[in-house]
Amino acid sequence: MSKKEKEKDNKKDTNTSEEFTEETCENKEENCEEYPEKEADNSAVEKLEQELKSKTDAYLRLAAEYENYRKRSTADKAHIYADATANAIKEILPIGDSLDMAAKSVENAPEEYRKGFELMCSQFKTSLEKLGVETFGETGDTFDPKLHNAVMKVEDENLGENTVAQVFQKGYKKGDKIIRHAMVQVANCD
Repeated sequence: MSKKEKEKDNKKDTNTSEEFTEETCENKEENCEEYPEKEADNSAVEKLEQELKSKTDAYLRLAAEYENYRKRSTADKAHIYADATANAIKEILPIGDSLDMAAKSVENAPEEYRKGFELMCSQFKTSLEKLGVETFGETGDTFDPKLHNAVMKVEDENLGENTVAQVFQKGYKKGDKIIRHAMVQVANCD
């Protein structure tokens, strides 16, 4: 054999032994004790996969916690705003009550006074409407303890059972939040 042929055979032998080594460890799943570097690589890969899994899990938990925090803080801000608005409105309601009583008491007063009081009352009502505040508690309404504060009761054949007979103070609410319960007299209740 010539020198060149021997080199080709040697190259074939080394290539086949490398292919055989990889094939033996990976494809045939034989014992790789002869090749400790492959075993070390596999354990390192497994460790890295476990570490990646734990880091991914920690990241997902952190993202979920942040999303919950964001939702909670947004809801808290909305409640704080609603409570602050309700408290401010509650403080000015006595002024509206005074305006209503004054408007009723000036029925015999000169026309310009009466019109002035009516104008102030309508401005007050318009301001409350702009803030989203609704009034409730009218004579003839069905008594609802969630909305009305019953301070008196009366027996009246002309009114139905559990009916508001008289309103002493109007009730106010904003959305589902009751700002002030209506103070009423209830007819025909137990």
